[in-house]
Amino acid sequence: MRSALAVLYLVFNEGYAATAGDALVRGDLCEEAIRLAKLLAVLMPDEAEALGLLALMLLHDARREARADAGGALILLADQDRSLWNRERIAEGERVLERALSLRLPGPYQLQAAIAALHCASTAAETDWPQISALYGALARVAPSSVVELNRAVAVAMAAGPEEGLELIDRIEGLEGYHLLHAARADLLRRLGRGAEAVSAYGEALALATNDAERAYLGRMLTAVQSRE
Repeated sequence: MRSALAVLYLVFNEGYAATAGDALVRGDLCEEAIRLAKLLAVLMPDEAEALGLLALMLLHDARREARADAGGALILLADQDRSLWNRERIAEGERVLERALSLRLPGPYQLQAAIAALHCASTAAETDWPQISALYGALARVAPSSVVELNRAVAVAMAAGPEEGLELIDRIEGLEGYHLLHAARADLLRRLGRGAEAVSAYGEALALATNDAERAYLGRMLTAVQSRE
């Protein structure tokens, strides 16, 4: 079961954030992964983690239309037009998550779905970052990984300030070749007014990124920070 869920999530993730190419999102892969996850949930209605994965996919995919502009440029979550979010898909994801949680068999996909549900707040200002950082802490205990620690650090930065988030990021090992670590670090350095360090971190992120939309975004941020130096 675990391996089947992992494969489905890999397929979805490649659709949600393509590793290469000029398109940020591949909707065909997202839809196919969701279709298969729904089938699995029907066949195994008491598998809490299968439901958790389906909920996670639905909640992420609900934001698909707002993640890039008409020209394909990346739009960060905080800046997205939330009127473009698929509210029916969000409601479906929340119902599936409630069903999963009612089985009282907690697992990492359910925790990630709960985080995704909190990200679906009506406005960015209403996002419950302390709760998100707490859920990432729980996720780090049940499914520890450097990527989870990175996400927790970003949530802590939003909840408690960039200095605390940066301190956590600088403790992470094993993600030296992961562009999102350098991008997150660059953003926190920028917010702290440490421009020269931010320029270096954005440069590292840009060198490692392979998706054209992400590279374009990182290039814009690098130029913007350089112009202030």
